[in-house]
Amino acid sequence: MVPKPVGEPDEITGQSALPISRVKKIIQLDEDIVQCSNNATFVIAMATEMFIKYLAEQGHNMVKAERKPRKTVQYKDLASAVSHTDNLEFLSDVIPKTTTYKQFKEKKAKDAAEQTTMEKGQRTLNGAGVPPPPANGSSMGEATPQGEEP
Repeated sequence: MVPKPVGEPDEITGQSALPISRVKKIIQLDEDIVQCSNNATFVIAMATEMFIKYLAEQGHNMVKAERKPRKTVQYKDLASAVSHTDNLEFLSDVIPKTTTYKQFKEKKAKDAAEQTTMEKGQRTLNGAGVPPPPANGSSMGEATPQGEEP
């Protein structure tokens, strides 16, 4: 007897590996959705399965790309797949690359050093400092006559 290879069947069986009742409960948690039919719940479950499969495949590709491929996919493989694959870029906040404690401490020290050297003034959304406006009362949008320094 020849063993049958494990993989996705070519025909749709109408069954999901994810529990439909759990998917329905997750959908009901969304306040914007009032009702969701059973067919729509099934389609969402199947799309979720396909997404999980794609993410796992990309993580496995990262494992195969190493010098010594392993048999298991680890968190770092998924994180590198997210950072290298454009389709998965939206997960960069959810699955960030891991750093060592030493790297974390160095980054914190660098950020603290930048914070102390930065002048007082307005801050932008990304936290960078903006120099204070000139003392002569002119705003940044006004043009200065040629030859004169603001």
